[in-house]
Amino acid sequence: MKNYMLNKYLPRVDFDSYEDFKKNFTINVPDDFNFGFDIVDGWAEHEPGKKALVWCNDHGEERIFTFNDVKAYSNRICNYLKSLGLRKGDKVMLIMKRRYEYWMTATALHKMGIVMIPASFQLTEKDLIYRINAAGVKMIIIAPDDNIISHVENSLDQCPTLKYKAMVHEPGAGREGWIDYRSAFLAHSDAFTRPTGADSVMAKDPMILYFTSGTTGMPKMVQHIQSYPLGHILTAKYWQQVEDNGLHLTVSDSGWAKFSWGKIYGQWISGSGILGYDMDKFDSDKLLRVIEKYKITTFCAPATMYRFMIKEDLTKYDLSSIHHCCMAGEPLNPVVFEQWEQLTGHKLYEGFGQTETPVLLANFEWIEPKPGSTGKPSPIFDIQLINDEGKECEIGEEGEIVIRGAAKTHPVGLTVGYYLDDAANEKLWAGGDFHTGDNAWKDEDGHIWFIGRVDDVIKCSGYRIGPFEVESALMTHPAVLECAITAAPDPVRGQVVKATVVLVKNKGYEPTDELRKELQNHVKRVTAPYKYPRILEFVEELPKTTSGKIKRGEIRKQDHKA
Repeated sequence: MKNYMLNKYLPRVDFDSYEDFKKNFTINVPDDFNFGFDIVDGWAEHEPGKKALVWCNDHGEERIFTFNDVKAYSNRICNYLKSLGLRKGDKVMLIMKRRYEYWMTATALHKMGIVMIPASFQLTEKDLIYRINAAGVKMIIIAPDDNIISHVENSLDQCPTLKYKAMVHEPGAGREGWIDYRSAFLAHSDAFTRPTGADSVMAKDPMILYFTSGTTGMPKMVQHIQSYPLGHILTAKYWQQVEDNGLHLTVSDSGWAKFSWGKIYGQWISGSGILGYDMDKFDSDKLLRVIEKYKITTFCAPATMYRFMIKEDLTKYDLSSIHHCCMAGEPLNPVVFEQWEQLTGHKLYEGFGQTETPVLLANFEWIEPKPGSTGKPSPIFDIQLINDEGKECEIGEEGEIVIRGAAKTHPVGLTVGYYLDDAANEKLWAGGDFHTGDNAWKDEDGHIWFIGRVDDVIKCSGYRIGPFEVESALMTHPAVLECAITAAPDPVRGQVVKATVVLVKNKGYEPTDELRKELQNHVKRVTAPYKYPRILEFVEELPKTTSGKIKRGEIRKQDHKA
């Protein structure tokens, strides 16, 4: 059956093979494309009762919204923001976790051409001040969180552009000095006319700013334009394999680009409903029960979460509604791939991309996944692996993942660059190419094998060691629940491999010197002996983002302080 929305933007939707897909897939981008009007309101007009969002939390609350509901809510928010004097080009920061109002607010901001800045509730006061001032934020909207509330209130004197602060809270739970966001927008009309003239929003206008941290310097502002959601058709339809009238769950907080990847744009364009599970914190049992209850059809989570879920007794849960599973955020250890397939019957389809991009490499539907490989290049991107001499890598040779000629062709979904940062842009677009800063190698079948950030490669006594291969070796030992491999400073070798390890609980494993030695020897047997971790630290948990990605930079930072 034809998909009404996909056929508006894709000259061709179905393909016979990966080669056919790679050669013939294209996206039409109307000059005035606007996600709010063309996708959300488009579905509302074509199929008003179509399910858009199923929202639930850990406290038994549940709400179900159709596209017609999202249209009405977002129009009320548009009228409210307009009453405050906000207009196209202004900046609004959202720290809303997974509250259902996030979807409505994002849609409204896109309709008006107001630049949205999603942010994590893990930000410190210093982080907030820097971001608000760097972007010139005019309004901030938050979900209730004691830390964020105090950080914002303590920052006001140092943030001259910030005029409005609003909070999404339950009746009677407001706070003096804060706008009651829900009550404020619900007081306005649910009719809003598409702006024209100077206020009209075009496909090349700014849409989103994501702050991303590099290895040095202050966080950079990744800028996406209004056509960005169309790039995520690749992400949702062809990698996550979301289904028209299905229900998709990607596990991510709204402060991260993974939310854009998996919880709004490509999914809604493809006609899939989204499960907005507003979890207090990750708990594998609760997550599996939510999947079972709501009969998720497609599922995406970071590798870390799969590591925890395979430790559960999966026979206790009915996961039969799931048709497709995938993961991204960090490389997938082959042992996790194999155990998940053994326990559920589903292969894990790994994908790769960045805050700056939609999916760039993936195990698309025509590809038989190889455990540990991130798949093959997406169409519309001329992706090559480039060595230190600037030449295309041979089979098996390590090189940087680069999009050739992207500065000129500018494929849909790719960032237009870093906002107000000429130095960073010069490096990003060096030679007219887009430089990901990530290394990989390609096998004889064209599958790409991710190594890690160029800056993450460990250089020890003349050897170059990729963290992922050491992590994969460690993960095959039954004592290891999860681990992170980083470079630790060493006066003799420059750097040495360090393993930070979380042990499987309730299986009799103790963090002893004997087990440390056993794990080191295990790595020597599984992979090349020179790659073994000379330092191995046992910890109760690894530092992670709210989306479950391991923060290796934090481990490195602590090691350099020591």
